[in-house]
Amino acid sequence: MTIGIVARPHEQAILRRALLACPEHLITWTVTSGEQAVERCARETPDLVLMGLSLEGAIDGVETTRTVMATTPCAILVVAAEGVRADRRRLFEAMGGGALDAVDLTDPTLVVAKIASSARLIADKTALAGAGRSTGHAASTLTGHPLIAIGASAGGPAALATLLGGLPSDLPAAVVIVQHVDEHMASGLADWLGQRSALAVRVAVEGDRPVAGTILLAGTNDHLVLKSATTLGYTAEPREYVYRPSVDVFFTSVSRLWRGEAVGVLLTGMGRDGALGLKALRSQGRLTIAQDRASSAVFGMPKAAAAVGAAVDVLPVDRIAARLVDALAHTRL
Repeated sequence: MTIGIVARPHEQAILRRALLACPEHLITWTVTSGEQAVERCARETPDLVLMGLSLEGAIDGVETTRTVMATTPCAILVVAAEGVRADRRRLFEAMGGGALDAVDLTDPTLVVAKIASSARLIADKTALAGAGRSTGHAASTLTGHPLIAIGASAGGPAALATLLGGLPSDLPAAVVIVQHVDEHMASGLADWLGQRSALAVRVAVEGDRPVAGTILLAGTNDHLVLKSATTLGYTAEPREYVYRPSVDVFFTSVSRLWRGEAVGVLLTGMGRDGALGLKALRSQGRLTIAQDRASSAVFGMPKAAAAVGAAVDVLPVDRIAARLVDALAHTRL
């Protein structure tokens, strides 16, 4: 895998040392400013860009990420020189601009592991076996409040902030989110989203129950699933699946076990995770929504959903909340 590095000199040195043990990865270029990064990505787009937040030049890592994703899109992994907890606002802004994930540069072992997992995501050509199987959706079995199941990846934080910010404080539905993010950042993302929502947002824990008016966020590198008709939990299976936590795994569990009304929402992201799970929900007659191309930082996951006919509606992200509120006002989603 080819790698470009956008970081200050001392951060570049840390990354070079970390990658010495990974001959399968080739550093093709290094730059210190955002302006240089935009130019190099246009001339020689690598498989993965390691992006610092504080750069030399006029634009920082957040703006550089947005510009690269708008001009020559590629996978970007943000490297946090002071640790992922030190500058959460800019970390989530960079992820909202299309970065795949973020990693703590103060832990070289974690950096190597995150680069390896990013390489698997970039190379992934498989779909989740079994996702999309339907057990049927019998109206006679419906009970309880609705569930809004949301999946997102690259660009997700900004899209989620927009969507959640449009939901009312008296929302008569539970919300559960699977965002591709490392477990070390999940609690920070929940706090960040909570500041942008009229509803409380927190990380889901084993045994949680989706309750109307609450927003739960997947919080580990295992898959968040419904383990019963009313209870959430985590599972390592399928272990071989590169998307962790997986939107497909969660959506499929909703299609199999949730007895109330449900709606699936698939937002911006790289790859195809969520498309088959969304298709399973649609095959049961449930409302399914995908973010449109124009408002997506990365139109990968929504595009995959549209390709398999998984989405009932394809909408700009700033119209999704209103569509959900309108749907909830009716007896059936």
